[in-house]
Amino acid sequence: MHPLITWAVAHPWPTAGITAAALTLLIATAWAAARAARRLALPPGSILMAGLGAMVCTAYSADTSWRFAEHRLGMADSTERAVMFAAGELALLACAVMARATKAATATDTAAGTTGVPGVLVWCITGVQIIPAFTESGLVGGLVRAFFGPVMAGLLWHLAMGLEIRVARPEALSTGLPAVIGRELRERLLSRLGLATRDRTAEQITRDRATARAVRLAALLELRPGGPLAGSRHRRLAAAVARSGAGTNGEQRHQLLQQLAARRTSGQLATVPLASPWTGTPEPGAGYPSTPLGVTGEYLRRMDPLAAIHRVHSAHPDTSPAELAALLVEYGVPVSETQVRVATRAGNPERPPAPEVPAPERPALNPVPARVPSAGLELDLTTSPVVHPDVQYRVPVFAADARPLRIDVRIPDSADDTEPEHTAAADEVPDSDDEVPEGDQEVPDPDPLIEQVRAEHGTQVPGGIKAIRAQYGVGQARAQRIRHALTLETAP
Repeated sequence: MHPLITWAVAHPWPTAGITAAALTLLIATAWAAARAARRLALPPGSILMAGLGAMVCTAYSADTSWRFAEHRLGMADSTERAVMFAAGELALLACAVMARATKAATATDTAAGTTGVPGVLVWCITGVQIIPAFTESGLVGGLVRAFFGPVMAGLLWHLAMGLEIRVARPEALSTGLPAVIGRELRERLLSRLGLATRDRTAEQITRDRATARAVRLAALLELRPGGPLAGSRHRRLAAAVARSGAGTNGEQRHQLLQQLAARRTSGQLATVPLASPWTGTPEPGAGYPSTPLGVTGEYLRRMDPLAAIHRVHSAHPDTSPAELAALLVEYGVPVSETQVRVATRAGNPERPPAPEVPAPERPALNPVPARVPSAGLELDLTTSPVVHPDVQYRVPVFAADARPLRIDVRIPDSADDTEPEHTAAADEVPDSDDEVPEGDQEVPDPDPLIEQVRAEHGTQVPGGIKAIRAQYGVGQARAQRIRHALTLETAP
């Protein structure tokens, strides 16, 4: 039996202690390794898988190199072959790592960087390692060995190292010589095939091609309307127009007519008047005026008017909107005060105070002489239980149908037969200039003229008091008494 086992059996307690200590140390080591692995920033799973595949393909390529070194390079010694056979694989891995470092060193904010010479050497080594694959296994076997060996190793190392620019930065373009040549060839091929315009459907591409064909055939028919091919050209022109959809699509018809007009009038380009580029050209460095006002105005005129307002307002924060608008106009930016107020949120201008209008002077009114209150006028307004017929059904439809309010006034009999002076109408007020005739100063009572007036005119004298005065030559007071006496006779 082994001496160590014999000692462990002979000394169980020390063996148990040593075993427990070893297990504890092993667990602590595993726990520390797990924590360190969690702290590490591991690459994504896709990069790990690409690296694993690259190592397997590199080993596949190394097997081909091992056999090629023995059969073709004369390395019979195993030690010599073990040291030398993997030179290509190691060089491939070294160039891939150097290409990654070069790419990281040349990367900027706007470019993803280039791999430089190491990136080119990666593909050169891959191409050289294809030769041993075909040499060892022939055409078919060599194709398999070359594809799964050096070619896939180079591609997977290229992806695992992050050397693919489109993966590192999709918006960046490669500046290498092969990439530039390939990009130019691709663009020229697409332009030759009529596919240079992007975002077009297959139907639109067909319409554009038919439009171009119709323009070319129409131009040929204009130049050579006759000839043996005229009928064929007419048929092809009709087919091209129908295929272009110009009859139903207004935009396509406009494009067809514009292209045809440009082709037909292309001869006018030789006589188009153009301004000479040799006259009126500013001197180099004199594009801007030399004064500060001119430089600032040229800068502001290139901006949007609102942006120019904000820029000038930030430089002159204490300027009023009117002064700011005037300053911008001096710089050559035509803006109004209203635009400045809207841009700076200054609000509407304050309204000027209304001028004080003096109160109109009222003319002094002459004092109205006090009228002596007349005595003896009595208005006897009596009520009646029966509504008057004129107002019983008073519902006027129009304002013209409304009748004036009627007031019945009854003057009671007085012991004095003389009528007070205030009972006269407004147009019958005695004039102060009238003189009382001498015959009216002493008139007997009753007045003998009453009978004469009654006999000639009855109780109603046309013209009233004025007619009595004019006809009989009496004064105002006597005419009033005559009329009063006649009125009493007609009263019920």
